[in-house]
Amino acid sequence: MTRHDAKVCLRHMLDHAREALAMVHGRRREDLDSDRQLNLSLVRLLEIVGEAASRIPPEDRERFPRIPWRDVVDLRNRLIHGYDIVNFDILWAIVQQDLPPLVAEVESILSPDTLGA
Repeated sequence: MTRHDAKVCLRHMLDHAREALAMVHGRRREDLDSDRQLNLSLVRLLEIVGEAASRIPPEDRERFPRIPWRDVVDLRNRLIHGYDIVNFDILWAIVQQDLPPLVAEVESILSPDTLGA
């Protein structure tokens, strides 16, 4: 298995999570039902967040236990393999409630004091 650079993967997680948050800014849950581009984009962005999380080596995941690694990766798997049964209520709740603290935690990890410049 190829070793992935944790810093690069964390940056991917952060960038795509931020993009998802920006995409829903000023939007409503109902927009997921009426805006196909929005729901496809959010699904894809969260897939990437989960894929990047899955590439973080276990020893690096252990260093940062405040990230719910298993949940993030499991979401990616549910979105990929259950593409035909995505529950937009759950997706919206994840973006609204779970992404902001994830972004804050990854920002903290990526600070020069934590990982080094």
